[in-house]
Amino acid sequence: MAGGIGSRFWPFSTHEKPKQFLDILGTGRSLIQLTFDRLSKVCPSNQIYIVTNNEYDELIAEQLPEIPKDNILFEPVRRNTAPCVAYGCYKIHDKNPNANILVAPSDHLITKEEEYLKAIRTAYKAASENDVLITLGIKPTRPDTGYGYIQATDQELESISSIVKVKTFTEKPNQEIAQAFYESGDFSWNSGMFIWSSKSIIKAFQEHMSKIHKLFSDGFGIYSSETEKEFINQIYAQCVNISVDYAILEKAKNVYVLSCDIGWTDLGTWGALYTQVNHDDKKNAIIGDSVKTYNSSKNVISNPTDKLMVIDGLNNFIVVNTDEALLICKKEDEQKIKQFVTDLKSTKKYKKYL
Repeated sequence: MAGGIGSRFWPFSTHEKPKQFLDILGTGRSLIQLTFDRLSKVCPSNQIYIVTNNEYDELIAEQLPEIPKDNILFEPVRRNTAPCVAYGCYKIHDKNPNANILVAPSDHLITKEEEYLKAIRTAYKAASENDVLITLGIKPTRPDTGYGYIQATDQELESISSIVKVKTFTEKPNQEIAQAFYESGDFSWNSGMFIWSSKSIIKAFQEHMSKIHKLFSDGFGIYSSETEKEFINQIYAQCVNISVDYAILEKAKNVYVLSCDIGWTDLGTWGALYTQVNHDDKKNAIIGDSVKTYNSSKNVISNPTDKLMVIDGLNNFIVVNTDEALLICKKEDEQKIKQFVTDLKSTKKYKKYL
C-alpha cells in the first residue's frame, strides 16, 4: 500500500512526493524501496503488487523498475485501505485463486528482518491451511497512544500455537488506557500488516462489505486487460471511504494475531523518527549537516537544505526546515501536524506548500 500522503510528516512529506518515496533515514534508499528489499526475500518481484495513486506513476517507475507494469495498481481517488486492499486482492485472485497474500504498508521501519521474515513464513503457512485472517501484532515497548491495540484470547490456532484468536481491537487509546493495556501484557500494537489467502479475504468482503465485494468481483476477467483502468475509474467513485480494519477485521469471527518482536516502527510521525536515529550528547536527533545547537535538548531537527540553522534554548521540539516551509512544534503536540495541514489546505495561498 503506497498511496498515502504522509501528512503527519509535513513539511518533509508533501502531496507531490510523500514520505514513502523519501530517504527519511539517510540510507540511500526510500522507505518503499526498503519495503521492496525486505519483501523480495519472501516473494519474487513479479509477484509483488503496489497499490498507489495515479499521480505517483513516475515515482514508482523511477524507484522500483523491477516491478512489472501490470503489478502497479493505480487508484483514481483515495478511499482508505478497504478499497485499496480489495483492488489488490481481487486482482491477484483473478490471476491465482490459490494465492496467499501479505498486505504491507510501504512506509514502515523493520530492523529485525530475519524475525520479520520468519513471522511472514509462519503466517503464510497458517493462511494456506486455514480460513483465517491474520494480523501481525507488535509486542509493545511502551504505553503509546499513537497506535491501535489488539487484545488476544487464549484460543490458539490448532496447527500453529503462536497464532491466537483476536478478542478486541481498540483505536488509539488515551494515556491511562494505553498504560493499562501495556501493563496487562494481553495486548499487541496493530501493525497494519495482514496475511490471508485470497479466498478467505474475498469471502470476508462478501460477508461484511457486500457492496465492495460486488464492485470488485465484477472485475473478474477484466483485471490485467486493456479495460482494467476504465473499470477501476468507474467503480472507485462508488466505494465507501473506510479502513479494512473497520470494514472487515472488527466484524469477522476468524481473525487471529501473530505477536512478534521485529523491531517495528510505524514511521508516521517525527516523534517515531526521533527514536530511530542517532542522538547527540544533548539527546537531539539531528538530520542534516547545517545545524548548530546551544542549550537545546531532546529535539528532533531536520534540515535537508544547505541553509544554516542555529538553535538556542529549545527543548523537546520538532524543527523541520525545507526549501519551501519551516515547522516548529512541541514534540508532545505532533499529532496536531495533520490538523495544521488540513488548515493550510483551506487557504488558497498556502496550498502550494503542501
